[in-house]
Formats: sequence, structure tokens, C-alpha cells
Amino acid sequence: MKTLMDVVTLKDRLDAAGTAGPRTVLLDVRWALGDPHGREHYLAEHLPGAVFVDLATELAGPADPSRGRHPLPTLEQFQASARAWGIRGGDVVVTYDDSGNLAAARLWWMLRNAGFPKVYLLDGGLAAWRGEGFDVESGERQAEPGDVELTDDALTGAALTGDALTGGALTGGALPVIDAGQAAAWGRRGLLLDARAGERYRGEFEPVDPRAGHIPGAVSAPTTANVGVDGRFLSPEALRERFTSLGVRADVPTAVYCGSGVTAAHEIAALEIAGFPAALYPGSFSEWSNNDANEVVTGAAPYPDGAGAATDPDEAAAP
Repeated sequence: MKTLMDVVTLKDRLDAAGTAGPRTVLLDVRWALGDPHGREHYLAEHLPGAVFVDLATELAGPADPSRGRHPLPTLEQFQASARAWGIRGGDVVVTYDDSGNLAAARLWWMLRNAGFPKVYLLDGGLAAWRGEGFDVESGERQAEPGDVELTDDALTGAALTGDALTGGALTGGALPVIDAGQAAAWGRRGLLLDARAGERYRGEFEPVDPRAGHIPGAVSAPTTANVGVDGRFLSPEALRERFTSLGVRADVPTAVYCGSGVTAAHEIAALEIAGFPAALYPGSFSEWSNNDANEVVTGAAPYPDGAGAATDPDEAAAP
């Protein structure tokens, strides 16, 4: 299953719209931590026909210390949003943003998780589209309501890693997830990747969550290192080399977290491009750090005593 669509392929699809093949639905997920003006950015400039998706209200439920800053919405809420964006059964969805798909990947993951397989990240996003000299438009685009049917059928952990996964099934929709209890032990039974910036992993800086540091056993793997300076994902070979150097292997169950389950989805997309499956911890560090019973580690080593393979986040950030 492909993860990405390049801008030339998308342009060809849009030019051929109505003549053959399924419809293409464009969804703009302009969002960034500390920037509440995603809709304004969209109104100023977006791909022709793209509908705006509000990550904070449509791709997340209300913030809850016990579930994190961006807990997943209910299936019913998500389906209502997907229909409002105009998605019908059989459509092809292409989602993008202007930040290397760090936000758009949340929608990609959620649609995949809800049983909608034909969803792609626009590689390079808005910048790549502009770079080809393709037209953009401004203003609001309202979609005709769709009729898509989403699901929450559970996937067991065995479907992720076979016999390599032991002790407790991962449950979620079509994609695997873990909870805080599983995250607590994941570093010793598999590989837990922290997709945040290295300074947040080390506990040197924490802009939004109550405690600074990382989950015990986690290895720093900033997801910004999965894309080049042009915002496009690195090649499958380069991503595979990077993740292998961090300890990712086919026989090791891998899970990913970030601050609130947004950019971790981007890391999961990069892992998929590299050929590795991975589970998401939706509550991520914002859930973990709000529970005083959960240990938080600072420094470059996964564990406070340095046990296990210490990974320097700055080295991990190199492609």
C-alpha cells in the first residue's frame, strides 16, 4: 500500500477529473504547535478544491489530562467530519500541509485506522506544489456532503508482529495502538521511539506538557529527520537505513509516541515507507506526563541508569 503521492501525479489526476477513475478529495491540514492560525493560512492560499481540516477540533477530542492534549475523537465524530469534508466510499483522499506533512499525517493515520485505505500524503505538501508552478486558490471551499462509512474493527497485536509480540494484544482500528500501560514496558520488550525534538526528549525544554523528559526505555527519533530540506520524505532506502540504525527490525515490535499523538503519525508514515509496521501511542507524552505515577527520564539515555542502548538524539536526527 503506497503512502505518498507526488505533486505531478496529483496534478494529472485533477486534470483528468470526471473522465476516468475515482474522485480525488483534497484535504488541507494546516496546523503547527503554537500556531492557531491554520484556517487563516488556508484561506490565504491552498490547492485548488482543497477543503480545510481543523486538527484541533476535527482530528481530536477535547483535551483531557487522562487522555492527552489531542485525544482521538469517537468514530461517530470522525465519520461526521469525514462526510462534511465530502468523502464518499471509493474516493481517493490526498492530504497535505505546509510543514512537511507533520500535521497531515494525523489525518492519514486516522483514515487508515478507520478502514479507509485510499489515502495519501502529498509528498512535499504545499511547497512542492508551488515549486512546480501549479496554480493555487484562496478563500473557503465548501464540499458537498459525502457518505463514507468508517469502521473501528480491532486489529490484534499478532497481526503487527506475529510471535515477536508477547503479553497483551494491541487494540484499535485497522492500525495498531498501545496504551500507557503497554508503553511503560515497551522499551524492554520491543522498541519505543520518541518522535519529538531531541531537546524535549532529553528534558532540556518542554513548552506545553507538565514534566520534561521521556518515557523510560524510549529511543529518540525526531521525525523531522525523516524529511529533507524540501519537505519531502527521504527515500525508502535512506529511511530504512536510519530506522535500522535506531534498532528497528522486522522481528522487533515497534511503537511510536510524540507530544500528543500528532507527529508520531508522521513517524509511522516514514516507517511504513521504509517497510516497517509500528503502533501508535495516541495519548503520548501529554498523557504520560500528567500521571504522577509514571516515571519520566531526562538525559540522552533511554533509562535513568543508562541501562540498554543509549541513543543520542542529535545523532539519531541525522538521516
